[in-house]
Amino acid sequence: MLYVCTYYSGRGTGISKFSTAALEEPITPPVKVELTKLLINGQFVDAASGKTFPTLDPRTGQLIANVAEGDIEDVNRAVPAARKAFDEGPWPRMTAYQRSKILLRFADLVEKHTDEIAALEAWDNGKPYEQAASVEIPLFVRLFRYYAGWADKIHGLTLQADGPHHVQTLHEPIGVAGQIIPWNFPLLMYSWKVGPALACGNTVVLKTAEQTPLSALYVSKLFHEAGLPPGVLNIVSGYGPRVGAALASHMDVDKLAFTGSTNTGQIVLGLAAKSNLKPVTLELGGKSPFIVCEDANVDEAVDLAHDALFFNQGQCCCAGSRTFVHERVYDQFVEKAKARALKRVVGDPFRKGVEQGPQVDSKQFDKILKYIRSGVDGGATLETGGQRFGSNGYYIQPTVFSNVQDDMLIATDEIFGPVQTILKFKDINEVIRRANATHFGLAAGVFTQNLDTANTLTRALKAGTVWINCFDVFDAAIPLGGYKMSGHGREKGIYSLSNYLQVKAVVTHLKNPAWL
Repeated sequence: MLYVCTYYSGRGTGISKFSTAALEEPITPPVKVELTKLLINGQFVDAASGKTFPTLDPRTGQLIANVAEGDIEDVNRAVPAARKAFDEGPWPRMTAYQRSKILLRFADLVEKHTDEIAALEAWDNGKPYEQAASVEIPLFVRLFRYYAGWADKIHGLTLQADGPHHVQTLHEPIGVAGQIIPWNFPLLMYSWKVGPALACGNTVVLKTAEQTPLSALYVSKLFHEAGLPPGVLNIVSGYGPRVGAALASHMDVDKLAFTGSTNTGQIVLGLAAKSNLKPVTLELGGKSPFIVCEDANVDEAVDLAHDALFFNQGQCCCAGSRTFVHERVYDQFVEKAKARALKRVVGDPFRKGVEQGPQVDSKQFDKILKYIRSGVDGGATLETGGQRFGSNGYYIQPTVFSNVQDDMLIATDEIFGPVQTILKFKDINEVIRRANATHFGLAAGVFTQNLDTANTLTRALKAGTVWINCFDVFDAAIPLGGYKMSGHGREKGIYSLSNYLQVKAVVTHLKNPAWL
């Protein structure tokens, strides 16, 4: 049963109402945790040290399971397994069509087990089960089918030379790919990394986030059931300073891919450079502008801006976390944004109709509340929310700030939580300048009915993705990546294939050619 609890807002002038089930007894997830070991060379094994670490239920802070805690020695077991699978195994030597069939069988198995996988994802992460089952797993399946389609379409070129030479380029798999994924979208990040790497014929050592290790282990078991040879995909769970650092600095890892914070991305890039200069792709943080122009339909803009920020508890790297609204519609927008936040259903992610579950862990929970306090102390107007929700778990009220200034921490830093900051602007040139005045450049959103305005903003905004009258469209074919300190390289689509290929030029002298 959903019911309404009331809290005084931070302004002290009214009552904030959030539809919620957060205070009810947590629902027992419809899945059992059976896979908690490392995956090395096709086998689930204990960590070399025998250590484990806890993965916790963000609804309660209580233990879900103890998971094998990988360390440097385990990376040093996984990388040779991946190397042998690449240098001697069947994966890069089978036809691309054979590889594509295994990827397709895997996608079918994941689709068949949607309920169990979605339950693990919601339990370990705190995201709504309905979101995991109806949005994220279908995207996961679609992406692997997409790259299965690419597997036998990767080819080089035949080039014209100035002399008697036959010139061709080969697009070869790069070798052993080290991959480090975050906790906010464990399965989607798995697919964005593993899908193109395997389609190109590489082998992988994957480090999962210590907060959310469970779903990757489950689906990787299905991958082997689909026919994936041993050693092609290895999973080492553990902590970044040990497992992540070992993977980034390993001399026998040929390529590294990382998704996470900008600060950690800088560390990873440095370790890769200091070891064997392995190429690195980085998908990092963001502080994406969502621009509502004066001609916007305010009701539609409010709904879209709400989803752009609050989706996945606000734990999204490209969240529309700076909502710029034209001064002519600003007051109306703020009131409607507040009303929409008050209607947001917060509660147990396994309960039907819940829009927002808990934050992933206590560290993230505390960080968000600290930013909220800084917003209040800095002079922004707290329209609604701003407090912990309930007494158990890591739930936070949907929070809306108005009268936000560009130099406030809530406007400059990546909060990664359910905190909407609404800023006022006067004209298009001003909003372009302010939107671009950040170290980040991952994404942007524009809401307007004017094609000229849309075209002007699309070209002026320094961001890797610009959504026009939409947001968070993550089709398999659409590349995602950042400008500036939001990273380099692209995930998804045809562009991500180049991350896992290297180009070789082959030049053959022609003797008495009939033509050139």
